[in-house]
Amino acid sequence: GAPHVVRGAFYAWFAPPLESLVADLLSRAIAAGQAQPKLLPGILRGVKDWRIFDSTTVKLPNELKDVFPGTGDYAAIKVHKEFSVGTGNLVAYQFSPARDHDSPFLTVDESRRGTGLLMDLGYASVSRMAECEAYDVRYVIRLKDNWKPKVDRLVRGTITREVSVGEEFQVLLEQDVLQLDGHVVDADVTVGRGAHSVRCRLIGIPTPKGYCFFLTNLARKTHGPKQVGDIYRVRWEIEIDNKVDKAGARMDEIKARKDVSVRILLLASLLNTTIARTIVQSEKLANRKGRSAGEPATRPPLHPILLMRALATAHGTVTQYLLEDAERPSNWGKLMGRLRLLGHDPNWRRRPSVLDAIQGLTAPPGRKRNAKADGGGALPS
Repeated sequence: GAPHVVRGAFYAWFAPPLESLVADLLSRAIAAGQAQPKLLPGILRGVKDWRIFDSTTVKLPNELKDVFPGTGDYAAIKVHKEFSVGTGNLVAYQFSPARDHDSPFLTVDESRRGTGLLMDLGYASVSRMAECEAYDVRYVIRLKDNWKPKVDRLVRGTITREVSVGEEFQVLLEQDVLQLDGHVVDADVTVGRGAHSVRCRLIGIPTPKGYCFFLTNLARKTHGPKQVGDIYRVRWEIEIDNKVDKAGARMDEIKARKDVSVRILLLASLLNTTIARTIVQSEKLANRKGRSAGEPATRPPLHPILLMRALATAHGTVTQYLLEDAERPSNWGKLMGRLRLLGHDPNWRRRPSVLDAIQGLTAPPGRKRNAKADGGGALPS
């Protein structure tokens, strides 16, 4: 019933005032998500929250190469994200040309005291590890290939001779002194040289694709090698979140040719994902409420991409409820039931994520369905 809007007038809305509006909406959504209780049971305990850092790159039309230069002859923008494991949601974001390196966008200072960091190789440096020690920040990072840690003490691992203090870890591997025979490796090492060095733990975990090596300052009395490996595997949550941004909120479908329009559409995508993540977290909290430790979950968690698709089909209903003079909880309850039906994770029993397993959101696999009941039996002769 509203008047028709011509295309030129619609495009004119994509200007700084709209950018400020969407940015403010996103900041409110982030605040609402971070106001929820944190789920940090089991090996995730001991810190205020675990934070994950990563970036995702979005290609843009070539008209924007001067504003957002990529690493090649194309235009692209990076979205740098800080993700909370405890709330399962976005904490902070920054935009930059895709050519920029990730590392400068992570700062370790007093504000991070008592937290934990899960960092990819793009953020790994000896100076950052030293900052974590200075501000009481726990961390788990992958060991860089060109780093040469020196062993101070070998706690776990299969060896063919005694290891002396100061021997290079890589040399021990090359000479088969330290054998990678399927057992975990746990050692105290020193990374860096002289004043620019840090003491930490080196963990080696066997996987089907070979050993993965991590550096951490988590205490041995609270976290064994496999637990350190499981905590790092939680870093995959931000990779999933990047997929949610692109597959659910269409972040990689931006065709805008003005920098302000690009930022508006990116903010809208992040807003979409943040709202969905907040609903996912609320369902996790409700699912755990009243259950004792070890008791299986009674209903599946929500899948963020499926939930976003369900929200898209319900946008008219949501708008109607928001515009009503009096709020009716029963209407919102019915809508949530619809979202649970359409947005639940169908693989929660067969393939739970590492985070779901740690948070106690798993259940035994269901019984196999009867082939005859499915109509899959033999046809009559």
